[in-house]
Amino acid sequence: MRRGFAITILLGFLVFTACNDPAADTTKARTGEAAQVASPATAQGQKYLITPQNSKIEFVGSKVTGHHNGSFGDFSGEIDHTGNPETSRVSITIKTDSITTDTPDLTKHLKTADFFDVAKFPEAKFVSTAIKPGGENGATHTVTGNLTLHGVTKAVTFPATINVTPDAATVESSFSINRKDFGINYAGAADNLIRDDVVLTLHIRATKA
Repeated sequence: MRRGFAITILLGFLVFTACNDPAADTTKARTGEAAQVASPATAQGQKYLITPQNSKIEFVGSKVTGHHNGSFGDFSGEIDHTGNPETSRVSITIKTDSITTDTPDLTKHLKTADFFDVAKFPEAKFVSTAIKPGGENGATHTVTGNLTLHGVTKAVTFPATINVTPDAATVESSFSINRKDFGINYAGAADNLIRDDVVLTLHIRATKA
């Protein structure tokens, strides 16, 4: 009797874990109409370069029965630091074909027209339009910028912890976006639907140019 009860509890725990939504406890980015991008500051600015050697761009997508971890391996960008994060600018370009996940078949599927359609949309881009002090969950700043993904450009706003030293500029952030805001609408199997929210995690340690 006790054994049967224990097995039932264990199965219930496993089902709960599999069905847990990774985005549920993550800040949801605010999405709106794209804003005009101002010219980068040129006076006394210091450039910090973002590369796959010093930074990571990771994501977690989920469906009813579980989740998958992924990342992008080919990207480049820079932080134009004016001496003040609030007047600085971040820009990054990602090669969508460099996507990889914990499942080879899923990686192939994500590259098709059902998802990223990398043949038609080979790049994703982000350019910040505003950086304000203070943010959710103890973040030092709130970043707003234009994200172009799957041929759609939207303004996204998310919290980030930013730190700049003479040698490096670091940005740490984790937030979720709704894939359907960018026209990625594939639903998945009827009995294993894909959730709309995808968690993005940024580990940026840009080094001085």
